[in-house]
Amino acid sequence: MEIAVAKVLELIEHLRMLDAENGEGRIEGEDDDVEAGSGHLYEDFDQDGTEAQVRGVIDALNVDEQCDLVALVWVGRGDFEAEEWPVAVRRAHERRNRGTAAYLMGIPNVGDLLEEGLAAVAVDA
Repeated sequence: MEIAVAKVLELIEHLRMLDAENGEGRIEGEDDDVEAGSGHLYEDFDQDGTEAQVRGVIDALNVDEQCDLVALVWVGRGDFEAEEWPVAVRRAHERRNRGTAAYLMGIPNVGDLLEEGLAAVAVDA
């Protein structure tokens, strides 16, 4: 995986904040297993983690990191099995366009899907 696990965890945290602001996200009472640490990787996030800032962070990732995010969502959503990780990444590269942030942020509960994908490919934080 080309993207650092810490970056994925930080994105999960901020995507969930956006979901909560929009009335989406985890069902009340579910555990939140993501701990991104006390410091933020992205200094340009304010406390509310606005959508524009999250988009900016995703857009600033290199192509390989963006494709890893897409592949993680696909694995988390069940489109690919964890064992198919190389295929998922290759498919993400094949389908890549400049709208990665818009694509990801248009997926309901994308933070949860990223977390599930990360767990499925057995990447240790």
